[in-house]
Amino acid sequence: MAFEGLTEKLNATFKRLRGKGRLTENDVREAMREVRLALLEADVSYKVVKEFVSSVTERAVGTDVLDSLTPAQQVIKIVNEELTSLMGGGTAKLTMANNGPTVVMMVGLQGAGKTTTTAKLAGLMRRQLGKRPLLAACDVYRPAAIEQLKVVGGQLDLPVFEEGQGDPVEIAQHALRHARDHGSDMVFLDTAGRLHVDEALMDELKRMKEAVRPNEILLVVDAMTGQDAVNAASAFDEALGIDGVVLTKLDGDARGGAALSIRASTGKPIKFAGTGEKLDMIEPFHPDRMASRILGMGDMLSFIEKAQQTYDEKQAAKLEEKLRKNRLTLTDYLDQMQQLKNMGDLSQIAGMLPGALGKQMAGASIDDKALSHTEAIILSMTPLERENPQILNASRKKRIAAGCGLQVVDVNRLLKQFELMQQLTKQMTRGRLPNMGGMGGRMHGFGRKKRLK
Repeated sequence: MAFEGLTEKLNATFKRLRGKGRLTENDVREAMREVRLALLEADVSYKVVKEFVSSVTERAVGTDVLDSLTPAQQVIKIVNEELTSLMGGGTAKLTMANNGPTVVMMVGLQGAGKTTTTAKLAGLMRRQLGKRPLLAACDVYRPAAIEQLKVVGGQLDLPVFEEGQGDPVEIAQHALRHARDHGSDMVFLDTAGRLHVDEALMDELKRMKEAVRPNEILLVVDAMTGQDAVNAASAFDEALGIDGVVLTKLDGDARGGAALSIRASTGKPIKFAGTGEKLDMIEPFHPDRMASRILGMGDMLSFIEKAQQTYDEKQAAKLEEKLRKNRLTLTDYLDQMQQLKNMGDLSQIAGMLPGALGKQMAGASIDDKALSHTEAIILSMTPLERENPQILNASRKKRIAAGCGLQVVDVNRLLKQFELMQQLTKQMTRGRLPNMGGMGGRMHGFGRKKRLK
């Protein structure tokens, strides 16, 4: 999980601060030395760390902080604000064209995940904004690059424009013309990469930029390369003038230094972040939410948005009513398992939840094989049995097991899990869910909240 090591070290530092009650200037400076070491270990550039710690220390040793009733919380609040500012402050959006298709030129080095990210981002624009994107295959050098774009485009049901191994600049121009003629309102240009920044690569990208005049030039960088990602961002910006950065593999980088260094080093915002291998695992980069996650405070806004994208409001309302009356059926149980699976890896969801609640879920996942077994067992039941599992006697269980190709012990295991969930929901409706930080009595209703703007 991104920033895992940094989060643990910062939490340990702030725990010591909170244990002191009243703080002195020496307490703050000692804590800032630990923050400095934690950031350097997270692969944040030395210059960025030095400026960050200096800024936090200057604010934190003021009398308003040290003389307050909760000085440790004030210091944490300052660190949170400075982290948010370090990563850009507000969420940066794509610049859309006033007339004609919006052209987004995707650039980057080989191995950063540019082709897949291009398709992911186009898919996100269609899901969230209702856009009609066109993918353009402008990488004519890398073997199978065109085929790869066609494959991921096909998986997302997105049209792909390609003209084989021609001139990339002409292909980009033809793709733009094709988009105008066929009603596409966004064009994503998947350009060629190199193993390193070279003059030939930059010359080609400059010619393409001049020919199609893109509304956005987004640099795709691999978060796991740390300071190399920052160096690549600086080089591309100097030569081409990028508008923003897309960080890939952020979920696989336990340090997270690139996310904390890029904005400060280049002045360019991180606009999107790849959070996993699946084609829907990309999201806008929110500096304030990321700062909150780094400090172990969770990211409930992203959690709610993710849930709202997955859950149907009418279905959520029906489920809430059933929860209130404790009338869950095995059909409901299967629906909820599938909905939770659609939200993504539980280990990623854990990063959005605060404190101990997130730690309880860290490393968790839904076993696809177990889910398929659950589905097979429930679908082997009659509608009456799904609605009234208490009628399942030995002969019925034997019939169900034979119908789905499993054992009676598997059927019994599922029924036991369902029984435990019923007990849990009974506690939820009474507002007494144990070990959930007081949140359990409310969580089942999140699907009915107003959609976030």
